[in-house]
Amino acid sequence: MVGADPKFQAIDRAIRSATSAVHRRALPPQWRLFALVALIVPVSFALVEYSKAPEPGMLAANTDNAKSHVAKSQASAGSFEDRFPDTQFADRFPDSGESLPQFQRRVAIPPQEPRPVRTESVRVASLAPALTLPRTDREELTRLVSMKSSAFPYAGTNPRSDEPFLNITRGERKGHRSLGGRVYWQDETYNDSRVLVHVPEAFDVRKPGVIVVFFHGNGATLERDVRDRQLVPQQISDAGVNAVLLAPQMAVNAADSSAGKFWQPGGFKRFIDESAGHLARLYGDPKSAQAFADMPIVIVGYSGGFLPTAWSLEVGGLASRVRGVFLLDAVYGELDKFASWIEKNRTGFFISSYTRYTRRHDVELMQMLRDRGITVTESVDGPLRPGSVVFVETPDGVTHRDYVTQAWTEHPVKDVLLKMAATPALTRIASAPYANR
Repeated sequence: MVGADPKFQAIDRAIRSATSAVHRRALPPQWRLFALVALIVPVSFALVEYSKAPEPGMLAANTDNAKSHVAKSQASAGSFEDRFPDTQFADRFPDSGESLPQFQRRVAIPPQEPRPVRTESVRVASLAPALTLPRTDREELTRLVSMKSSAFPYAGTNPRSDEPFLNITRGERKGHRSLGGRVYWQDETYNDSRVLVHVPEAFDVRKPGVIVVFFHGNGATLERDVRDRQLVPQQISDAGVNAVLLAPQMAVNAADSSAGKFWQPGGFKRFIDESAGHLARLYGDPKSAQAFADMPIVIVGYSGGFLPTAWSLEVGGLASRVRGVFLLDAVYGELDKFASWIEKNRTGFFISSYTRYTRRHDVELMQMLRDRGITVTESVDGPLRPGSVVFVETPDGVTHRDYVTQAWTEHPVKDVLLKMAATPALTRIASAPYANR
């Protein structure tokens, strides 16, 4: 059968032809044997593979069996349509008389144990120090609030020279040359409109209260110095008096006492008017804005804060509403403005505590007041009454840097507020109480 196969006959012809070609070539006898072997070996591989190939009859039998098996399987299982019929609408959605079966999944829930109540140190506001406080309906709040009427930015004139305050230009930058000759740039020093606003937890707008305005000194920031180092919000809260705090950012971290918008006529009034809405929102009752708009004011000026204090009293537009002025080592000038306010407002109080750095100016201011027939006291131990004018010299061991927390006593702002609260005439609200509005 193999000899009759066409493939075998073709191989046989190829061998004969190759052998004849070898004999025709004039090769040495020793090379003819190698040539014949090189031709016959590949052909032998083909014969071996050919001999292993399945017979055609076997392939046909396997093919027939496979076709028979597939036919039987299709006959027993049916067609594709029989096996995978189309889904009917009723199979997916029940009609009005049917409902989907309800499955209830039970989950084991461990018994709940009561959570322990802890008392821990918490930060009660974005700027407040960490304090341990009991839970109450209100919390002590301290915020930095941007106000249009704050000291800066300021593009007006310097009243000392009637020249533009920003008197230095370098490219697109504008700045101010201070009295000491140093240049401070607007975008770094005179561009912060924020105000530190503090409402103690115990403050009650329905009771007589007071707004404390604190003007910080040179080289200060609200967070680092007024809040954290000088502890002004804490002193007000610790005093326990019904008072709130406003502390505008003056020149940022600079040796400059410029008053900015407080130089302008009515500037202090605009500042207080705008603050009423912010205080009301922070207090949590927008309707209380009018009560804050009527509250008396106490101005506290420290060091370089003397300048905005003096101009606020002179041209601020609220001189009669200011019930007290408290200067902390701050009489560096503007003596006529302080003397004028004291002479015209005999229902308020004036206190100036000083070190040897400002002693000369304080002594001069005392003499000016005595010349005008105004009684001056040089001790703060007595009661604080309407019209009180007090000058307190502190010993050499007291430093100017720590003066807001250590003057003639520890925490002098707190001490003055306590003395003021002991005299109702100094904190009485002029208009009708908030509860009757």
